[in-house]
Amino acid sequence: MDGSVPEPSAPLQDGTSASPLPLRVLYVDDDPALGRLVQRQLGRLGFEVVLAGSGEEGLALVAAERFDVVALDHYMPGQDGIATLRAIRALDHTPPVVYVTGAQDGRLAVAALKAGAADYVVKEVQADFIELLRAAFVAAVEQVRMRRAHEAAEAEIRAARDRFEALAAERALLLREMNHRVGNSLQIIVSLLNVQASATEDGRVKEALNSARNRVSAVAQVHRRLYTSDQIATVALDQYIGSLLDDLQVSAHRDHGGITITLDADPIHIDPDRAVAVGIIATELVINALKYAYPGGEGAVRVALKRQAERIDFTVEDDGAGMAAPKAVETGAVPSTGLGTRIVRAMSTKLGCEPTLDARATGTCVRLTFRLAERT
Repeated sequence: MDGSVPEPSAPLQDGTSASPLPLRVLYVDDDPALGRLVQRQLGRLGFEVVLAGSGEEGLALVAAERFDVVALDHYMPGQDGIATLRAIRALDHTPPVVYVTGAQDGRLAVAALKAGAADYVVKEVQADFIELLRAAFVAAVEQVRMRRAHEAAEAEIRAARDRFEALAAERALLLREMNHRVGNSLQIIVSLLNVQASATEDGRVKEALNSARNRVSAVAQVHRRLYTSDQIATVALDQYIGSLLDDLQVSAHRDHGGITITLDADPIHIDPDRAVAVGIIATELVINALKYAYPGGEGAVRVALKRQAERIDFTVEDDGAGMAAPKAVETGAVPSTGLGTRIVRAMSTKLGCEPTLDARATGTCVRLTFRLAERT
C-alpha cells in the first residue's frame, strides 16, 4: 500500500511545520483516560482526534472514514497493535500510522517499522508524550505529502517524455513520408530527362540532358536514403557516394568502356543538405574525368573520402591527360570556365571550402577539405 492520504485543508498555526491543518487523527488505545487526554490536548493545537478502544474498532473506522494519520497502541486486548497495523496497511489508500507503546523495547519499534509504521513514539505522559506525538503526526503527514508530490512530479516527467517521444515519432514519420514523396518526384524527373535524352539526335542536347539527369539523381538518392533509413537527421556519406559512383560506373561501361571508378571511403555521417552538395560535386568531377581524362578510353578514376579529426578530405583524381590550364595548376585554383565548374564552386561554398588542384606531373586531382559538422 502507498500510505497516501487526502490533502488537509488549512496551514498549521504553531510554526513548527508547513503541513496543513486541521489534521484528522484516529487514536487507537484501550486506555480511555489517556485517549481523552490526547484528544483534549491535541484539540487545543487544532487537531481533530477520533478515539477507538480496540484494534478491531480502529480498523473498522479506518476502512469507513478518512483520517490523515493514525496513532496505534501496541498492547490491546484481542488484536494487538502489530496485527492491526498490518490489517490497516492491507487496505486501499491508508493513512500513515504512528506506533505508540509504553514499552522501552527496541524490538517493538523495529517490528512496527517493518510492518509499515511511519514513526514510533514511547508512551510516557511525564516526558512530553503529547508534544512527541504531535511532532510525529506532522512529520508523518508531511512525509506522505512530499512522497505524493514526488510521485506526481515523476508521473508528469514520464507523461512529458511520452508526449515528446510521440511527437518525435510523428515528426520522423512525416519527414520520412516527405522524403519518400520528394524522392519519387525526383525519380520521375530523372526518368523524363532520360527519355528526352534518348529521343534527341543532337549530341550537345543529349549531353546536357544527361548531365541534368545525373545532377537530379544525386539529389534524389539522398531523399531515397532518408526514407529507407532509421536515421532522418544524417546521411551515411560513404554509402551515398558509393551508390552514386555505382550508377556512374554503369554509364562509364556504356560510353567509356575501359574506365573504372573506385572509392576509398571512411564511414562518415553528415547532414542531408551537405551530403547533397558532396554528391553533386562528386558527380560533376567524375563525369568530367570520364569525358576528358582518357582520350584513349582506358584508365582509372579514384575517389577518396577520408576523415581527418573533425574535417573531411575529399578528392577525385585520375592519371589522364590533365587540365589544359597550367597557371591554374601552379596556383592551386580550379579554372572557373564551364557550367560544371561553376556548380562545383557553388556547392563548395555551401560546404564552406574552396576546391583546389593538387600540383602533379600527370593527371588531375581536385581536393576539397571541409568541416565534418556545419558551423552554428
